[in-house]
Amino acid sequence: MYKLIKKCGKTRRGEFTTPHGTVQTPVFMNVGTLGAIKGAVSSMDLKEIGCQVELSNTYHLHLRPGDKVIKQMGGLHKFMNWDRPILTDSGGFQVFSLAKIRKIKEEGVYFNSHIDGRKIFMGPEESMQIQSNIASTIAMAFDECISNPSPREYVENSVARTTRWLERCKIEMDRLNSLPDTINKKQMLFGINQGGTYDDIRIEHAKTIAKMNLDGYAIGGLAVGETHEEMYRIIDAVVPYLPEDKPIYLMGVGLPSNILEAVDRGVDFFDCVLPARNGRHGHVFTKEGKINLMNAKFELDGRPIDEGCQCPACKYYSRAYIRHLFKAKEMLAMRLCVLHNLYFYNNLMREIRDAIDGDYFPEFKEKKLTEWAGRA
Repeated sequence: MYKLIKKCGKTRRGEFTTPHGTVQTPVFMNVGTLGAIKGAVSSMDLKEIGCQVELSNTYHLHLRPGDKVIKQMGGLHKFMNWDRPILTDSGGFQVFSLAKIRKIKEEGVYFNSHIDGRKIFMGPEESMQIQSNIASTIAMAFDECISNPSPREYVENSVARTTRWLERCKIEMDRLNSLPDTINKKQMLFGINQGGTYDDIRIEHAKTIAKMNLDGYAIGGLAVGETHEEMYRIIDAVVPYLPEDKPIYLMGVGLPSNILEAVDRGVDFFDCVLPARNGRHGHVFTKEGKINLMNAKFELDGRPIDEGCQCPACKYYSRAYIRHLFKAKEMLAMRLCVLHNLYFYNNLMREIRDAIDGDYFPEFKEKKLTEWAGRA
């Protein structure tokens, strides 16, 4: 259940109550695709760096270790020792981005595994069944994620099929939640708005899915080829047509500046692999913008990554030491930088919530964007 605490223009400050705890929004979900954050970050680390929601992927967990294995182990919460909310992506995006060969039909998608090439079928019912076995807090509806730009006729047909798939997801989720052997009988379902970069298709789809009384609504199919300006335009167009009493999730976005702009437009939930991926390559976020620790100028730099930061890396280690670890190919380098970047994102969201609570979000946003732009 979503409770809207405060609004400042379009900006929303809320609380989302789930079977695994209450989430303060706006929130950034830390991406652990296979039930772990890449970079040797544990579920206990996630608590230390302020993670509220962990995100895992249906497609990947279905392939390894297998959703039935996870169910036998008591569900993903128990398997990975995490007692806070988990959101599982439906697998739709991965089917369309990773599968070597795929065929889309009304019943679902036939594709080949990117790991061993074996043939797999996934449709709305299969995606819900896998997510029910995983027993995540929030399941995402199975949809088709198209690239931008795509021909209008294709987008219209795709969105119509995504709507039909969503209806099937809802029916199957209700059925699964009623079964005696289901681990999480209160699993929640978020629908996904699609429509490429066509405002009118997006708006009509938002109106349609808003009537379905889902637990939350996502804006999908962005950050896949369009400009930032196009993305912001789509968010502006769609948000007014989604229910105000449900959380809004912008999928796969993105940079800290993207998050600030989207929060300003009414978005509550975010996720992106970017902070962890950047960290694994020595690219770290600071209050003055992003820096590359591999640069020679940091060889004798005794300062922490970001002065004033309270993450485990900044409290105990210097830029020079972490740079040395990267050059020596020590795994600790990746771990420290991923911890820092995720802490940076989680802390940014806390600062955003404080700014909304304190009625100074517009000033906070402009200050941050100016600081980051100056560094860039």
